[in-house]
Amino acid sequence: MSDRIGAEQIFEGRQLGMDNEKNDAVAQANAIRRYEELQELGDHYTSVGDYTNAQECYGKATSVSPDEAGPYLGLGVVNFQKGLLDDAEIAFRVACRLAPDCARAYAGLAMVAQKRADYEEAFAMYLKCLELDVDNLTALLGLFQTSCQMGSFAKVIHYLEVYLGTHPHDSSVMFTLAALYVKEGRFERSRKMLADVLALDSGNEDAANLLEEVERNLAQNKEVGVQIP
Repeated sequence: MSDRIGAEQIFEGRQLGMDNEKNDAVAQANAIRRYEELQELGDHYTSVGDYTNAQECYGKATSVSPDEAGPYLGLGVVNFQKGLLDDAEIAFRVACRLAPDCARAYAGLAMVAQKRADYEEAFAMYLKCLELDVDNLTALLGLFQTSCQMGSFAKVIHYLEVYLGTHPHDSSVMFTLAALYVKEGRFERSRKMLADVLALDSGNEDAANLLEEVERNLAQNKEVGVQIP
């Protein structure tokens, strides 16, 4: 009799353990679904400029999944848009800590630094972002802008060239790169790039005007015997 009671207790214990595991799995699945819903809703509110509701959704998402970087990214964007740079920086730094390979978090820190006119810090953070995601257009644009402020173009030229290696028909990036070649005095390379831009977009007046300027420089340099890079 005692053996039977012992077996029943063991069975009940195992059953209870299985039930607890099942309940835990269900609770975890519900938490993940709830987090994803809040994150998606927060992103939607952010996209339409409803920062109050976006902030509320992101705040709830951090409570549901405190180790996820997504809500802190969202809070960083919201605070940046509201001009709360200190709060934005804190949120982006938390996102970096939770997800060290999150390119968007470094882009966020770069935007904060750029807004503060700390161009060296912005430049470093944009570079970090591009090391993680070479296709990040926000970082490419930011790197270009900060390079113009600092008068140093080698790094941004490199990343634009890398980007065009995988997106060879992006005429906007091609034009930007052509303009940087001009600043570096690399007129022949600029001329070839602008010709490619116009082949893709024949009505691009900016490219046509810059090409005219480049060809004028090439002609002048040829007259005085300057070797063109």
